[in-house]
Amino acid sequence: MALTDKYQELMTLATRLEIRDFLVNEEGGKLVIKGATTYQLEKDLFWDKIKQYTDWQKELSVDIKTDRSDIHGVHTVQPGDTLSKIAKVHLDDAKRYMEIFNANKDILKDPNLIKVGQKLVIPKR
Repeated sequence: MALTDKYQELMTLATRLEIRDFLVNEEGGKLVIKGATTYQLEKDLFWDKIKQYTDWQKELSVDIKTDRSDIHGVHTVQPGDTLSKIAKVHLDDAKRYMEIFNANKDILKDPNLIKVGQKLVIPKR
């Protein structure tokens, strides 16, 4: 199986995450991946997917740059999301939900009331 076939889901994720200047080349038995994201959040999601593959350390060389470091990223609220769930996923601790609330006081008035489709700033980890 060619490496590009093995990592096809990763390439699909790169498109969904809108990784720019995304380049993939097979060189010396490794898949060399380069690109750029706006926020660390997209880069982290991409790396989370990479780590699901066996032997990725031997098969991949990855260089993804990020443009902005002032915030971790932006999360679009999905059905079933709560600030606690979002904090657990993006900040590794559900109890940090108030940090997300405080970073979004311009659009949120109550930490228990978020709406599907809202774009919430995720503060730095």
